[in-house]
Amino acid sequence: RPSPAQAPTASPSVGSAPVIEKPRCVVPSPPTPAPRAEPARFCPADPTGNLELRRGHVAFVDAPGAPRVEVELADRPDSRERGLMYRTGMPEQAGMLFSWPEEQPRSFWMHNTCIPLDMLFIDARGFIVGILEQVPVMNDASRSIPCPAAHVLELNAGWTRARVVTAGQRISIEP
Repeated sequence: RPSPAQAPTASPSVGSAPVIEKPRCVVPSPPTPAPRAEPARFCPADPTGNLELRRGHVAFVDAPGAPRVEVELADRPDSRERGLMYRTGMPEQAGMLFSWPEEQPRSFWMHNTCIPLDMLFIDARGFIVGILEQVPVMNDASRSIPCPAAHVLELNAGWTRARVVTAGQRISIEP
């Protein structure tokens, strides 16, 4: 099982102020919102039914009000491959957290995914290194950012911008 993202630690002090760690790589969030992505007009039938996944929580510790979501934990090959395919909705304060034991650039697609999403790429230290907003549904195009990530969090499209969650902020994973 991948280890949870750890909150960054303060480096040794310079003078009287501690130096706070920053992400090694970050793709800044764009200043203007992406065009609104619409849900699929038709969603393929689910051939097998949803996988039963363990659940946890993600807290956005640097965002205003420190919002928190319940997540399904996709940390095995079968659950990472399946993701949110065939679903026609997801609760507002919910998401799916994909995790791997090592950091590397990650690519995602929206094959058989019927709900538009925000995709947050997160490094092993808990920094959001990039966000793809309003990712369109039923699309096989590969989507990624150039920064290594150990986690990708999928949330309903528009969730991050509505809560002022941006690249460079930290999260906390509570399995």
